[in-house]
Amino acid sequence: MRRSVRVCLVALLSWQLSACSRAPENTRAPEQPPAPAKPAVPPELQAAAEAVLGGETEILLHGDLAGNGKQQALAINRLHRRPEVALPGTLITRAAILEFDGGTWREIFRCDQHLRNPKGYLGGTPVAPVHGWRLQYEQNPEKGLALYFTPLTAPPAGYVQTIGVRWNPKVGRYQALDRSFEVFQGENPTLEEVR
Repeated sequence: MRRSVRVCLVALLSWQLSACSRAPENTRAPEQPPAPAKPAVPPELQAAAEAVLGGETEILLHGDLAGNGKQQALAINRLHRRPEVALPGTLITRAAILEFDGGTWREIFRCDQHLRNPKGYLGGTPVAPVHGWRLQYEQNPEKGLALYFTPLTAPPAGYVQTIGVRWNPKVGRYQALDRSFEVFQGENPTLEEVR
């Protein structure tokens, strides 16, 4: 009898130890759905962007960015040196928006030392060259892509001002916005006239 009690106690103890070492089925953390994958950049788009901005080009966004039914892509060259103060947004030296039209990708907006579209320099563009920009953007279902460009350093005899850029459906191109980021400004054909 002693032996059978001892065997029962050992069996009970080993069952309890094995039960404690396993996590109960209902206490496992729920599986998280995988993060949505960034859409793959088509090779022909990457090649077109590199033809415009060079080999270190990164496609930041692509799709119907303006909400005009055409495929567009925002390509950038990142700034390699980091400023001493951490800034929100993407730090760039250049950017371009390409649009797929007639079977080819063509450039419809450029940000390098200045902001311009095929009609000229955008209103609010500093006359002095800008060598680095902070880019922030937002996608609005009704208004499309809005871009905000801020020079990393103040231009000579000027101050740092953020320039908003958005697709203007009335004229069919990207234009700068006024300081309220609501009213479109026209282009200037030459840089000297930009104020």
